Amino acid sequence: MTKPRMPRRLDHLVLPVPDLMVTRQRHEQLGFRVAAEARHPFGTENACVFFKDGTYLEPLAVASREECEAAALEGNVFVARDQAFRFRQGDNGLSALVVSSGNAEADHVRFGKAGISGGNCLSFSRPLKMPDGTESNASFKLAFTADLRSPDFFGFAVERVNMPLGGKGELEDHANGVTGISEVILSEPNPTDFQYYLQELADNREIEAHSFGMEVALDGSRINVMTPAGMAGWFGRKASTHARGLRGRAVVFAVRNLEETRQFLAKNTVKTRKLSGRLMVDDEPGQGVLYAFEEARA
Repeated sequence: MTKPRMPRRLDHLVLPVPDLMVTRQRHEQLGFRVAAEARHPFGTENACVFFKDGTYLEPLAVASREECEAAALEGNVFVARDQAFRFRQGDNGLSALVVSSGNAEADHVRFGKAGISGGNCLSFSRPLKMPDGTESNASFKLAFTADLRSPDFFGFAVERVNMPLGGKGELEDHANGVTGISEVILSEPNPTDFQYYLQELADNREIEAHSFGMEVALDGSRINVMTPAGMAGWFGRKASTHARGLRGRAVVFAVRNLEETRQFLAKNTVKTRKLSGRLMVDDEPGQGVLYAFEEARA
């Protein structure tokens, strides 16, 4: 008997940034608490933003171009895809959606059988500094998935092989009231061309079609792929009607109280606009895509 599929949880989003100082300044202006910088053993570094729902943002910068280039030549998919994104789209954007995994090797096999493997698995460890100042080593294994028709977006499943117990404490408390990520917005002129790919990434065979594209549910959030008309209508943003392939366009955050979020952003001189019952904050250096805020659903 085939085991029924259960949608994966959104783990995090990878957002290329020009440098971590710029992204820290921008996210703190937006009311996010940003974690300490952390260096990968292959030349990249991040400063993450963690949420109470277990998801997080991973602003990613290049710490050592030489190390990154060497790692890419050795077959490191994570670095190679980051370099390719920066070459094509610049140093600001949303390049990858990451789902949780209990067995990255099994996911690698599954992606291969589905014809969407992004390359060899990647295992690595790095120092992890906790909010209380203690340090330990964290280990991860990544299984990549990609669609050759979509060079500016990829996905992977991450297995935490060794992680300290406990939450992130005060790192999950944000002055803007954000509690988690409710929706990831992608664009594509014909969203259903990527239905199969996203179903496999989410490990969910069900989709919900709508007038402007389609949604694929994750456990606790969703992926929404919108046409250019959908992007214009729901987010007030233009998207190319000709360029093909999935593109990361926006992140929708759940907040406790939307009016309190609006007041906080106004106090911090952040420009916002109201559309579709959400607060929109257009992208800036260090914040490579549109951020939208909506009240958490009951």
